[in-house]
Amino acid sequence: MRRILNQIGIASLLCCAALPATGFAADPVPSVVTEGKSAPNVDNSAINDRDRYAGNKTPEDQFNTPEDRNLLAAVRRSVVHDKSLSLMAHNIKIIVNTGAVTLRGPVKTADEKMKVEKIVLAVKGVSSINNSLDVKTN
Repeated sequence: MRRILNQIGIASLLCCAALPATGFAADPVPSVVTEGKSAPNVDNSAINDRDRYAGNKTPEDQFNTPEDRNLLAAVRRSVVHDKSLSLMAHNIKIIVNTGAVTLRGPVKTADEKMKVEKIVLAVKGVSSINNSLDVKTN
């Protein structure tokens, strides 16, 4: 079952990457909330366990409206297309709820965390950001 879900996830990402860009015009100043932590042991496995039991929303809890799906695809495409970001940053969790974007997962540096936030802010349709990305310190 897990293998099938992984294949569906990969197919979904490939489909999203093929969608046309919706634009990068700035909306009226979206609000930004920055959370997360910095620690040497930041990794996705531990974060996944934390999110699963802390009552935090995960990508599986995402609303399934066409607008949210299109905005999610545009945000994901913008993050993945920036080749200056690390593989960790390309694989962050992105959750969209009526224009509000939540970012979770590990990134390599505080600068990368801010860069991802700026990239997401530039996507048309983003009304607010909850930046809960965690910075992995060496």
